[in-house]
Amino acid sequence: MEDKLGQLRELKAKARLGGGEARIEKQHAKNKLTARERIHLLFDDNTFEEIGMLVTHRSSDFGMEKEIYLGDGVVTGFGKINGRLVYVFSQDFTVFGGSLSETHAEKICKVMDLAVKNGAPIIGLNDSGGARIQEGVKSLGGYADIFYRNVRASGVIPQISAIMGPCAGGAVYSPALTDVTVMVKHSSYMFVTGPNVVKTVTNEEVSAEELGGAKTHSTKSGIAHLAAEHDLHCIQLIRQILQYLPQNYTESTPRKSIELTDELRPKLNTIIPASANQPYDMKEVLIEIVDEDSFLELQPQYAENIITGFSFINGQSIGIVANQPYSLAGVLDVDSSRKAARFVRLCDAFNVPLLVLVDVPGFLPGTDQEWNGIIVHGAKLLYALSEATVPRVTVITRKAYGGAYDVMNSKHIGADMNYAWPSAEIAVMGAKGASEIIFKREIKNAEDPKALALEKEKEYAEKFAHPYRAASRGFIDEVIEPAYTRRKLIKAFDMLKNKSTSLPGKKHGNIPL
Repeated sequence: MEDKLGQLRELKAKARLGGGEARIEKQHAKNKLTARERIHLLFDDNTFEEIGMLVTHRSSDFGMEKEIYLGDGVVTGFGKINGRLVYVFSQDFTVFGGSLSETHAEKICKVMDLAVKNGAPIIGLNDSGGARIQEGVKSLGGYADIFYRNVRASGVIPQISAIMGPCAGGAVYSPALTDVTVMVKHSSYMFVTGPNVVKTVTNEEVSAEELGGAKTHSTKSGIAHLAAEHDLHCIQLIRQILQYLPQNYTESTPRKSIELTDELRPKLNTIIPASANQPYDMKEVLIEIVDEDSFLELQPQYAENIITGFSFINGQSIGIVANQPYSLAGVLDVDSSRKAARFVRLCDAFNVPLLVLVDVPGFLPGTDQEWNGIIVHGAKLLYALSEATVPRVTVITRKAYGGAYDVMNSKHIGADMNYAWPSAEIAVMGAKGASEIIFKREIKNAEDPKALALEKEKEYAEKFAHPYRAASRGFIDEVIEPAYTRRKLIKAFDMLKNKSTSLPGKKHGNIPL
């Protein structure tokens, strides 16, 4: 028996070395951790259990039978993160560059299936050169098997992807199908076709970093929800994200026990500027509303005119969508509508209540927006919020104009509680534009057109540039003093904690993709 135990220990020690000491050193020289080091940092101490450590590839073409590595380039298994069950696959770049083979894919599919069966999140740590070309169509089939499982698991369990090295070609579609994607600056990239192919086809000279690095995908494409400084930071962000999400779609969001202090926030009474055209930072409002140091913003550098992210209010996990007056006056455009819609659907899928903070002058006008489909992209946000069945609370801080008022979680599309500050202006458009249309002829024929225009603007503002008409119709549940906002939200979300509603029976809706 001792001989057999010795053989087992030797095999396991060999598997833990991956591609060998020399390749591990190369990985470290690139400021990258190995697959196993990443897992060690990700999971609670002594909780990770590996599956498939002794799996090897089955290929005998191109001399592959002479290169056998235990585990075949991916470490898979399960463990605890913050005391909760989580599954993982971590690609090992020291083995065939982390390339995906038939057996590599089978290992990933096995843990994905286990995650769905047992209702627990799955995390993919991607660091791979792509399909293992020596295996041809078998590796392509392996990718498709993974993609199919990504889709089947969508909305069932949280799926988080970390891009911690190369991720190119077909490999990019698995992260694209997951809920949250984190990239590591300067050491990760994603693209369908690399710089060499781009140069051949379009004659463009571009580096891998410019084409698909963390900066590109967190500022231009919006594919990356977060950009980490290094591997350790990436792991920390993943652990943080999981704090806000339940294990699966049947469970409620996590709750933290906190010590309640005075919930009155007088600073909120001073944030809105005197001039309706002066910007302010909506994040200042957020800081006063949510629990201290609990806000995690997603896609912070993409479509900055809208804010999305997770936080806690009175220890309860919530999702936040907020117009940002500091960027493009907080208008809705193609990118911000799509960004917010995707986040709303993530929250709704996993029972995360939604808080919507509104200061929106409308949709961004212009040929660029119209030709790029602002109609259909704006409809995505409208659809996502209308479809959401989680508790939904809105606070209008200032402007809520036109169709954007409807879209931003208005009472008319099913919001549960709608509050407005006294500074709120709920109207078809701003007083200046409205008065110029309504009184166009009078102003044109007046002896002093400028003076009459100002008079009519003031008249319109007194009638409509406030929240009280909407409140009188029940479109606003209560006009509140800003300082009381946190207190009101705590009570509203507590009141809504047992909300139960269902959508009409159907196979699925047809969101305007």
